[in-house]
Amino acid sequence: MNEKVGIISKVAGPLIVAKNMQDVQMYDVVRVSEKRLIGEVIELRGDRASIQVYEETAGLGPGEPVYFTNEPLSVDLAPGLISGIFDGIQRPLDVIERQAGDRIPLGIDIPKLNYEKEWEYKSVVKVGDYVTGGDVLGEVQETSAVLHKIMLSPKLSGKVTWIYNGTAKITDVVCKIQNEKGEELNITMLQKWPVRRPRPYFEKLPPRAPMVTGQRVIDMLFPIAIGGVAAIPGPFGSGKTVVQHQLAKWADADIIVYVGCGERGNEMTDVLNEFPKLKDPKTGKSLMERTVLIANTSNMPVAAREASIYTGITIAEYYRDMGYRVAIMADSTSRWAEALREMSGRLEEMPGEEGYPAYLGSRLAEFYERAGLVKCLGKDNRIGAISAIGAVSPPGGDTSEPVSQATLRIVKVFWGLSSNLAYRRHFPAIDWLTSYSLYQEDLNEYFDQNIKKDWSELVAKTIAILQEEANLNEIVRLVGIDSLEFKDRLTLECARSIREDFLHQNAFDEVDTYTSLNKQYGILKTIHIWYNRGQEALLKNASFSKITNMKVLEYIGRMKYVHEEDFSEHLSKVQSMLEQEYQDILRGDVDA
Repeated sequence: MNEKVGIISKVAGPLIVAKNMQDVQMYDVVRVSEKRLIGEVIELRGDRASIQVYEETAGLGPGEPVYFTNEPLSVDLAPGLISGIFDGIQRPLDVIERQAGDRIPLGIDIPKLNYEKEWEYKSVVKVGDYVTGGDVLGEVQETSAVLHKIMLSPKLSGKVTWIYNGTAKITDVVCKIQNEKGEELNITMLQKWPVRRPRPYFEKLPPRAPMVTGQRVIDMLFPIAIGGVAAIPGPFGSGKTVVQHQLAKWADADIIVYVGCGERGNEMTDVLNEFPKLKDPKTGKSLMERTVLIANTSNMPVAAREASIYTGITIAEYYRDMGYRVAIMADSTSRWAEALREMSGRLEEMPGEEGYPAYLGSRLAEFYERAGLVKCLGKDNRIGAISAIGAVSPPGGDTSEPVSQATLRIVKVFWGLSSNLAYRRHFPAIDWLTSYSLYQEDLNEYFDQNIKKDWSELVAKTIAILQEEANLNEIVRLVGIDSLEFKDRLTLECARSIREDFLHQNAFDEVDTYTSLNKQYGILKTIHIWYNRGQEALLKNASFSKITNMKVLEYIGRMKYVHEEDFSEHLSKVQSMLEQEYQDILRGDVDA
């Protein structure tokens, strides 16, 4: 066996320098020492290579061998990904736990996917068909929620000479094609793809429709488009993870890829325990039947944290290429950036701001740019999308630090979480004064045409009232509320109702956890009708205390807890009651 071998000359934590490495290329995978630890080449200087090792390097020393694989870090793409729980380099954690216990043994070498499981394969091409990269060759029912489409690798094309139907393993030949050179190629269900190389597509399309999340503050005030990119920065305890769980459960996406990148082990444990129990609102079955989990906690080797983001986005691209809408949650990109900083420091690179590498911004952009709405490869004009939502954990909640600032230059939606709102038990703690969505203008047209024609007008008025509240509160703090006119005090009451009755949402309440767009519009519209009629009544010298103590306000406050199927009827009753009470106030029929 003529296996090429390098020799370790230096060990610095997860970074290893080896000599006699002139035959390797950047980002090649190598096996380090007799333990055969997985590593990746990240720097080349002459015959010396710097290798980041994805496993614990304690006990390694100079003189030990480094074995070449001459392959880049890749993921296995085939049926069996959905419902899988993997680490940052796609090792199946559930399989490792069954074989070796609750600690990952050094150098463990097991298949990334189950090579023995048989799937029912159904061919959708015929002998004689000409196929090109991206064309669907066959289908496998991966879970009850996901029909897995077996696609031809983007680099191949040719004429189909043989097809198979029936049960097969992912490594079995299911199709044969003859390429332009006359060579016959065996096609299996398994594709391998380098994680750092984006999968190709025909063209990227502009965002056209919102990714409905059922979270009122997001859908109404700061919407994200299908194929959009968003950041959720916030300090410790402000609810980033809960927001991402809500988006994973309720977002209008076919496939969820959740990457726990450097998060605390107990948080990832919650995800791993909770997701299988969550009922998918679309199918009524476990949410795991359309979810891929990648767990790389803060106590796992730091280098694998850097790889986990690429593993996640490559799996997301694979399902996007089938024509699915994929949502990828990265929790959190700050921990990923810390991994970059640590490896950069060990490579002795010139540090940038706060010690982060100078290429921090470009690496973040590489990740987020792989999201988007695209026309996929293949003859059937499939449209697929990846919506990327990254949590950012700035130290002390300071969003002026480099990771937050680099992220803000890339993403189009900023859901800024506020520790003040979290301390006041207002969840989701998305601060309406600092958050924004650059998709708002594009999506307003969709909302106006498909939901209600005055949707965008209602949103603009809501934001104006919330901003006016902030200005009025400054005056109240200085000279007291008695200095305000009744119309300004009514504005404060309206803003309070918007905050408490609309923006506040209980993720753990069976009804309030999700709100449809029509219900969102109905609640907010009713609050505005009360406010507008109140301003008119004040001009007619109506009593301010009567307006702010109307019985209907209690019903408005409970509207969010009304079931969707009963909401339309309830809305009519509340709005009729509101009109009747105002008429009574103006006639002076209600006692003081």
